[in-house]
Amino acid sequence: MSNRVIIDDMQIALNKRLFHTITMWNRLEGRPRKSDFDRALKAEVRDPLWMLTKQWQMGEFLGDDAGSPIMAKLHIATTRLNKYQPSDHPAQPFRNDIPLEGLVEQRPIPLSLDGKDFSLDLRLMMGRHWIRMVEKSIGDFFDLFLQQYAVKMPASPDSDAYIFAHPEAWQRFAAVAGRKIDGFSLYQHIKNGGGAADGIGLDATVVDQVNDLGKVFEIWVDGFFLQTDNPDDNAWLPSHLEYQFACSAPQQSKEKVYEAEEYYTGSLDWFNFSINDSRHELEVSSGDVNNDVEDTITDSFIPVAVDFDGMPNTRWWTFEDRKTYLGDIKPDTKELGKLLFMEFVLVYANDWFLIPQTLKAGTISQVKGLVVTNVFGERIWIDATGTGADDDWQRWTIFTINRKGKDLQQADNSLMLLPTVPKIQEGPAFEKFIMVRDEVANMVWAIETEITLPSGDRKQGAEAGRELFSFHQRLIDEPEESETAPQPNAEIQYRIMNSVPENWIPFIPVHKENDNRETQLQRAAMPRIISGDDQEPKRVRPRTILLREGIDQEKKKAYYIHEEEVPRAGISVSQSFQRTRWYGGKVFIWLGAHKQTGRGEGSSGLAFDQIAPVTQAKTE
Repeated sequence: MSNRVIIDDMQIALNKRLFHTITMWNRLEGRPRKSDFDRALKAEVRDPLWMLTKQWQMGEFLGDDAGSPIMAKLHIATTRLNKYQPSDHPAQPFRNDIPLEGLVEQRPIPLSLDGKDFSLDLRLMMGRHWIRMVEKSIGDFFDLFLQQYAVKMPASPDSDAYIFAHPEAWQRFAAVAGRKIDGFSLYQHIKNGGGAADGIGLDATVVDQVNDLGKVFEIWVDGFFLQTDNPDDNAWLPSHLEYQFACSAPQQSKEKVYEAEEYYTGSLDWFNFSINDSRHELEVSSGDVNNDVEDTITDSFIPVAVDFDGMPNTRWWTFEDRKTYLGDIKPDTKELGKLLFMEFVLVYANDWFLIPQTLKAGTISQVKGLVVTNVFGERIWIDATGTGADDDWQRWTIFTINRKGKDLQQADNSLMLLPTVPKIQEGPAFEKFIMVRDEVANMVWAIETEITLPSGDRKQGAEAGRELFSFHQRLIDEPEESETAPQPNAEIQYRIMNSVPENWIPFIPVHKENDNRETQLQRAAMPRIISGDDQEPKRVRPRTILLREGIDQEKKKAYYIHEEEVPRAGISVSQSFQRTRWYGGKVFIWLGAHKQTGRGEGSSGLAFDQIAPVTQAKTE
């Protein structure tokens, strides 16, 4: 008898349940018979066929003939930076005792401006520190030092209008004048070769102790702020509103020169540099340069597979670490770093091996050879992925330095490890201005948005400009009009020009010297027109340090900015204090400038040759 069942219509048989042995499932579930799942999850290996089946299911048989690395031998040639050149100034030996950001960005601390006392808060800080040093080591001589180095009261409203015009600045000076010690005046006296006890009237038994303590005080002031009074050490290029510098390192009886031409972001790293093959060396005229910095490293390692939290696991019985949620990464199309990271962790994570190598900061390393031995005993020579022409767009590379020039040259595959810091604390803006293009007036305006008063207080540029103008206006005695003076009866009046706020500094386009086509921006000045003043109007000068380039020198100079540095979007330039820690926890503080893109064009409303209506006074 045949057990074969022939069904003409399967759908009718299922709906009417004609055959109890035929059914349909849309979900398969296991029905556990025990509450203990330990044995089921162990995946015991006593069934080889089952294991082979799972390997086939997971695609583990779809491999190639490559074997896992078990040994690697690495040969590296290293050198170190030993020369540094700020801007176009003379080169000098490279310093490894301070962060590279501080070496490049350091700017002079403005303790005097236009021959007047500035940064009263810093002067008072120095005075307090000096008195504490004297009291701790020798005794209380506050009154004697106060007679010699007391904070001075502003001279007159005309010469010290920058103080009298602002209530907070005037109150600060008035509160401490004659009551507190100006530590910077003492420091200047010691710096110029004087003694701390000069003119104080101290007892002869303590004069030598005070003078020795003065030298310690000088060292403390010099080390508190990272700054330089030598213009040749300044990497800031005023005509470009950015830093420019170069470094070099010896390499096989030659010298490799690295140039950073456009550094202004505050984050200094390898991408700020380019190799200039046209420069063969940086000539150092003074100082000892350490040329014994080249070395070679040859080591053998056991390669270790790269491992990280959240790494995809290819084994069927384990799950990824939930500590890292890769699904929350939402990169933009321009964020190449995130895209490369995602491709690495999701696609190639199990194909990477790690060969660790420790290098010192400031080292430039070049892998000369890498040999890997796999489990089959094969020795394979590994070439760098970025080998080839420097301008080849198909060359894949990262963390490598670009070569300057248009000539077809071999790519540089060295790794530059700069002596920089991972984190810098930035204080509030010491000063800030924006530069905008005014197409109607055909000029560029530098608008001072943040300034620092002589007392050390910060103030909005527009508010400070209004206060200063109003103060000058109050100094002018308005002439009293005669009762018989004729009253204007015209309905319109002619106005030569109107004015702009005092925090708007003009830059006008001028031709470069001996060039009829190329132009640059020259700093100009608006007249301060005060009603009732019969004197020639004075020029409104900028109050930010960066815009005063050439004004505070003995021989005043014109200030020019390259026109291409101010695009249609404008720029924003700020200067603020930076603080970081270096080796051994040592603290460094310096004043650095940064630049970023602005917010578009602007209009000052400046106009000439206007016809304006006359406002008649109301009579009762």
